Amino acid sequence: MGGFMGPFGASIILPMFPELRETFNASSQAVSWGFTAYLLPFALLLLVSGTLGERWGRKKTVRGTYLLYTVASIICAIAPNLTVFLIARSFQGIANAFITPLLLAGLAEIVPPEKFGRKVGIYSSFQALGMGMAPIVGGIAADTTWRAAFWGTVAVSFLLSLFPPSGEPRENTDLPPIRPLFQGRILRIGCATLAAAAGPMGVSVLVAVAARDNFNVSGSKAGLILLAGAVSSFLLGPTWGRVLDRFGYRQSSIAAAIFLTGFVSLISTANNALTLGTLWFLAGGMVGFMSVVLQALGATQIPDNRGGTLSFILSFRFLGVGLGPIIWIPVIEQSFKGAILGASALGLVTVYLLSKN
Repeated sequence: MGGFMGPFGASIILPMFPELRETFNASSQAVSWGFTAYLLPFALLLLVSGTLGERWGRKKTVRGTYLLYTVASIICAIAPNLTVFLIARSFQGIANAFITPLLLAGLAEIVPPEKFGRKVGIYSSFQALGMGMAPIVGGIAADTTWRAAFWGTVAVSFLLSLFPPSGEPRENTDLPPIRPLFQGRILRIGCATLAAAAGPMGVSVLVAVAARDNFNVSGSKAGLILLAGAVSSFLLGPTWGRVLDRFGYRQSSIAAAIFLTGFVSLISTANNALTLGTLWFLAGGMVGFMSVVLQALGATQIPDNRGGTLSFILSFRFLGVGLGPIIWIPVIEQSFKGAILGASALGLVTVYLLSKN
């Protein structure tokens, strides 16, 4: 369930852009910062959050950050203006920066290496479930009152704070190192992740905008379209884990990047809401494949600092996801096809960098 919360909180606002525009009397570009405000501090703090969490102890750190998430969600629910809303969203992102890497680091230590890919696949399936449920909940809230969606995150995050993972603070003599995170191999994986996330992995934002603005569907129907990609990712997550265990990280990562780039580019051919949902269903499975590979790479590159390495690599991912709307929403307002093809083209950078590792 810990894997559920991060994507759920990030994606919940995607179907409610028109309602947020009306409530806060703001433009689409201004409202899209509700997504970016969550992801940018999340991404930047991920550079060190895993290492800090390992030092402070997983149990104490995860419990505290879930409670911070709860408070930030309350502020989102009662925000009187866009500024307060964006500040609260940023604190949600700060809290989540500690949760994902510490949960996966704990998983890596209790699972045999030859089965780790499959377990990451299952974990990624729950992340996909969170990503899929978020637009459904957000879409239903958009059709009634969008603030209700954030009261839901209050309840879920508080409940999860009651069940943190095990892990006590480390002694000073056993503190995990930071310097190895900046070696070339790790930086290449990080840059490959950044390109994928700013491009084809982050295209769900463009799908949401296109559903509402280009194909004129309701908030709940836009949520259903986004759910299609998440369902595909959820169902295929364990399969991608088995592929990773069988073929290894290098071959699997290159294949994932190639398939991701190709399937996302097909979304540009959508000419109605049904076609958009169908193509997003196909592309969503490839987003899941890429996610499984990147998280497995992060959790296994430096065994002495699993949480720190994973959070470092994930920081590049969520920096990319946060930058994506800034880059592509102005483009999609001019050309739906141009935005999708431009985003998918960044996947070629990912293919190149992973082939060098």
